[in-house]
Amino acid sequence: MIADANLPPLSVASLIDHTLLKPEASEEEIARLCAEARQFAFASVCVNPFWVPFAVRALEGAAKVCSTVGFPLGANDARTKLAEAELALSHGAAELDMVINIGALRSHQYQIAAKEIGDLAELAHSQSAILKVILETCLLTDEEKITACRLAVEASADFVKTSTGFSKSGATVEDVKLMRQCVGERVGVKASGGIRSLEALRLMLGAGANRIGTSSGVQIMNELKGEPEQKQPIPLSGAKVPGGTLEGY
Repeated sequence: MIADANLPPLSVASLIDHTLLKPEASEEEIARLCAEARQFAFASVCVNPFWVPFAVRALEGAAKVCSTVGFPLGANDARTKLAEAELALSHGAAELDMVINIGALRSHQYQIAAKEIGDLAELAHSQSAILKVILETCLLTDEEKITACRLAVEASADFVKTSTGFSKSGATVEDVKLMRQCVGERVGVKASGGIRSLEALRLMLGAGANRIGTSSGVQIMNELKGEPEQKQPIPLSGAKVPGGTLEGY
């Protein structure tokens, strides 16, 4: 379960969720994200729910599509999260990154937080999908992080994840180590938020992460291959997307 920090390029790519979650992301930018995922063989593209059908069609199985749930605050009613997850799965998402109910966790309402995770895990697994639980570690004490990891494991989540990338800070080596210690090797650890270089990725893998969420996947792969940062955009002509092909981008 724990990744080796000295992996060859294709193995590193298989650990990366190529991510674009900015609210202003355009169709062209999501198409480019998918084209890059094809080129580098990333594990998945991680997008907001609106873009799931588009990404599924654009990728056609070349990479999995990961949808966010309750993003980025985690404060939705549990029924809203379930409905959002069910719709994403029906559109072809194979992975769900949900934000834990942070307020419930910090209020010691553990049963509420655990049931939400458990219901989403059951839904995901019923459709051969996986569930990652975003803790938003920058908002939690170490004790709260430990409790959140325990709840996620007991509720049958597949991964715990550090951050949304939209709060005060992102992943840290210390948090990844703590999360790995809490979940052992039964559950994955996804480091996300602020991982923009090969050095940062290696530090996270060395700390115990076995999935990396980043919008800098192309830069990291080019660093790994010893190549300069890519200057020319990846051509998108002919890429398959809903309603036809992309031409002229």
